Amino acid sequence: MIAVLSISMVVLVILNISIGSSSIEIPEILRVLFTGEGDGHNTMIIRDIRLPMALMAVVVGASLGISGCELQTILRNPIASPYTLGISAAASFGAAMGLILNANVLKVPETLAVTVNAFAFALLVAAAIYAFSRQRQINKTAIILFGVALNFLFNSLTMILQYIADENQLQSLIFWNFGSLLKTTWSKFFIVALVLIICFLVLFKNAWKLTAMTLDDTKARSIGVDTAKVRRMVIFVSSLLAAVSVCFVGTIGFVGLIAPHIARQLVGEDQRFFMPLSGLLGAFVMCLAFVISKLIIRGVILPIGLVTSIIGIPFFIAIIFSKKMRSM
Repeated sequence: MIAVLSISMVVLVILNISIGSSSIEIPEILRVLFTGEGDGHNTMIIRDIRLPMALMAVVVGASLGISGCELQTILRNPIASPYTLGISAAASFGAAMGLILNANVLKVPETLAVTVNAFAFALLVAAAIYAFSRQRQINKTAIILFGVALNFLFNSLTMILQYIADENQLQSLIFWNFGSLLKTTWSKFFIVALVLIICFLVLFKNAWKLTAMTLDDTKARSIGVDTAKVRRMVIFVSSLLAAVSVCFVGTIGFVGLIAPHIARQLVGEDQRFFMPLSGLLGAFVMCLAFVISKLIIRGVILPIGLVTSIIGIPFFIAIIFSKKMRSM
């Protein structure tokens, strides 16, 4: 499965490079990638614009897939994800503050204000969930409900800012909230890729403990797992993955929900296979959504967050109904 998905992603990356406002033939793409030479402006278009966007879809999808996988594991709930726990909503509010109020939370250069604001508020929510999870007698259901409450809170605050925004500010915020890869640069890609690699290694090192977390807490503790410590570690690492991704590309919904659910159906809960497959499926969904976003309207690239939502909402409803049928 990992081999097939990896090959499929390579194909989708090449398709993403090929499809755009002007099509580029696949042999020309391969020539530029392997030799660095191409016709006209093709070398610049491929290497500086389309390739970083295509690769960003891979690392963002993988980050959201792994983040959702681990949040679902420790909370034992198939609807847990960065999107449903309020991390994405907090990032949207941070971006809205930069776009509408010209706020600069960490006093960074003005060109970075929106991105850094989004990152700061995403980590703020992560810290709040982390602190809440450290309280005594707090169970996994309470953590999910706390995240949902934060989701509603930051969505409401963002709506207030939308209400007072002028037309240009509102348009910029809506475009950011839809999620887009169009402003990807090599530096942004390398940041997300580095965070993804580090977080994956940390989580994979604890694969046995994470697999044990699929049991109830009493059984996990009986075989030597510090469930509270593992849960806090996963909340922090998963939130970091989501925060770094969302701050660069905007709100991307449902990838962190869909990918782990499919991976669990295919390989079960063993983290040695479940985690990598969730990341690969997240990357596959993002790459596929990026291709679709270019094909729906000829010559127009739709925001990728719209496409993932269209794909994800029916899937989300299917999860709800499947849980309901199993409980009957």
